[in-house]
Amino acid sequence: MADSLPEHDRILQEIESTDTACVGPTLRSVYDDQPNAHQRFMEKLDTCIRNHDREIEKMCNFHHQGFVDAITELLKVRADAEKLKVQVTDTNRRLQDAGKEVIAQTEEIIRCRVQQRNITTVVEKLQLCLPVLEMYSKLKEQMNVKRYYSALKTMEQLENLYLPRVSQYRFCQIMMENLPKLREEIKEISMSDLKDFLESIRKHSDRIGETAMKQAQQQKTFSTTLPKQNNVNYGRNMHLGRSRILESKNEITLKRTFEEDDEHEEEVLTAQDLVDFSPVYRCLHIYSVLGDGEIFENYYRKQRRKQARLVLQPQSSMHETVEGYRRYFSQIVGFFVVEDHILHVTQGLVTRTYTDELWNMALSKIIAVLRTHSSYCSDPDLVLELKNLIVVFADTLQGYGFPVNRLFDLLFEIRDQYNETLLKKWSGLFRDIFEADNYSPIPVANEEEYKIVISKFPFQDPELDKQSFPKKLPMSQSVPQIYIQVKEFIYASLKFSESLHRSSTEIDDMLRKSTNLLLTRTLSSCLQNLIKKPHIGLTELVQIIINTTHLEQACKYLEDFISNITNISQVTVHTARLYGLSTFKDARHAAEGEIYTKLNQKIDEFIQIADYDWTMSESDGRASGYLMDLINFLRSTFQVFTHLPNNNNDHAAMSGKVAQTACMSACQHLSTSLMQMLLDSELKQISMGAIQQFNLDVIQCELFASSEPVPGFQGDTLQLAFIDLRQLLDLFMVWDWSTYLADYGQATSKYLRVNPSTALTLLEK
Repeated sequence: MADSLPEHDRILQEIESTDTACVGPTLRSVYDDQPNAHQRFMEKLDTCIRNHDREIEKMCNFHHQGFVDAITELLKVRADAEKLKVQVTDTNRRLQDAGKEVIAQTEEIIRCRVQQRNITTVVEKLQLCLPVLEMYSKLKEQMNVKRYYSALKTMEQLENLYLPRVSQYRFCQIMMENLPKLREEIKEISMSDLKDFLESIRKHSDRIGETAMKQAQQQKTFSTTLPKQNNVNYGRNMHLGRSRILESKNEITLKRTFEEDDEHEEEVLTAQDLVDFSPVYRCLHIYSVLGDGEIFENYYRKQRRKQARLVLQPQSSMHETVEGYRRYFSQIVGFFVVEDHILHVTQGLVTRTYTDELWNMALSKIIAVLRTHSSYCSDPDLVLELKNLIVVFADTLQGYGFPVNRLFDLLFEIRDQYNETLLKKWSGLFRDIFEADNYSPIPVANEEEYKIVISKFPFQDPELDKQSFPKKLPMSQSVPQIYIQVKEFIYASLKFSESLHRSSTEIDDMLRKSTNLLLTRTLSSCLQNLIKKPHIGLTELVQIIINTTHLEQACKYLEDFISNITNISQVTVHTARLYGLSTFKDARHAAEGEIYTKLNQKIDEFIQIADYDWTMSESDGRASGYLMDLINFLRSTFQVFTHLPNNNNDHAAMSGKVAQTACMSACQHLSTSLMQMLLDSELKQISMGAIQQFNLDVIQCELFASSEPVPGFQGDTLQLAFIDLRQLLDLFMVWDWSTYLADYGQATSKYLRVNPSTALTLLEK
């Protein structure tokens, strides 16, 4: 017990001296001691608390009397302070009441002196301000009567002379602030007038362009009537024409033209009647005075560029009528006539460099538009009218100094398209001619009819001339009609070459090239299509061959015709030649091939109706009916060849050659077809009776070949077409296999043309 008491004192000492956060471990030690240690610690703690309370009480009793004495002294001082405050407030009130009258009198004196000084200053300053006000009033009056240039001069005097004297006053500041606004107002008004001018120009540019193009066309027509030595004056005359259009800065001759049905001349209108150019000059002068001349120039050029883009934008349906193109060209010409006028009557508003740049831009756009829209034109007459308009358009602008070489280059592109439209048109004409032709020789009953045909087509045949009327010309009706249409095509092609400023040699070359296209492409295609038509028979094909021969011979006359209208001799080194020779040769070869094809097809039709009884015991003793019909058909067909009008030796040779080739081709095809019939894989068995019947049919074929259906064959040339069949049938009919096997492979073999595999196949059947 005695040991625990010092321990408790130590714990209490630690609690009193240790920080609160560290008390935990100390208190825990209380519970770690012996039993009832907690109770004894609490008793010790209570004793310690009572000791501290007694010490606090002693301390308070010691200081209490001093505190009471201090409070008593403070209560006495408060009463004296209240009295002092009342005395100070009363003194201040009496002082304020005494000074009010003095202050009022002093303020009155100050106010009077200020008024006196202000009146004197106002009188002095008004004498300075009155001239300023008078000038400003004058400025407002000038603005009201729209004397803007005078108003600008007045503003300049105000700024430089009057306002600096009174710049310290507010009204002057207001005036200074208003002057820029007035300048802007003048600029806006003049700009509004300019916009009205631009709108007016946009509306009337087409009429200006029409007049310019009409005068250029009249000048060109007049120039062409002068002797060639005076042609050098064309450029100067065009300049004079331009001077007439732009006679003064406010005058441009405007006239509604291009009306072919108009019988009375319209009144000639001037620019003053339609367009007043004064807004341009006034606006330019005002902006120049204001130092914004460059701004005005940029604005004017920008707006005109926008108008140029609008003018250059065509209507979607422009390609449908010539009026659409005429309106488009008139607007463009009108635009550049105005620009040329502005160039010559103003200083620096537009320059030659600017107009050239604008023209180059416009020219590129025009060429692109014309390429696009002309490609839609399928009517050659419309393309020709377009070409004439482009020529007038180019000549007009060339008269104003604008380069137009690219337009003439474009015309060469359009010329190719024009030729394409002509080729399409003539393709239809050729088809109609071929459809209407009866493919029979032209009958002429008398001399008059003969001369009519000869006048249309250059036909010469001394042998035919010796014959009496009535007689027949070898070609059919389509030949002179085709010849006439080719000449019409040359005339149509020549129309486009006019006014292109090209030499006769170039025009001659263009005509020959376009004519070559007509012959080698259009006419050749029509002939090829005609030959392939199913309703064209063998007789028609033979007539087509004769027709192409005459057309080929007429090509030299077409060359003479072109030389006559271009005045270019054919002996010129660079002169192109017509390619009709190859065109008509190809057509003849195609016709001949079609003859052979049709004959073979007809033979195939007869073969298909063959009905052999391959199991018959013996033959009928006569040839098959289908084969006799086939031979009769071939015989009558080849008689058509031999009875063609062969007045000309060339015709006779040509028809004979075609007949021989056709006859040989038919016999070879017939032999091949009969051989294939024997070797048909679907045919499994053949009797000797069927072989005998088949032999009778082959004999008929050989008789036909030996009867010379077409004259000109030498010896048994035609019979050789059936030699393979003959040797094969003889081998089976005689059953001479020992000879075949013994002589096989020898050049003198009796069965040299019999193939072993063919013989084996037939033997198996």
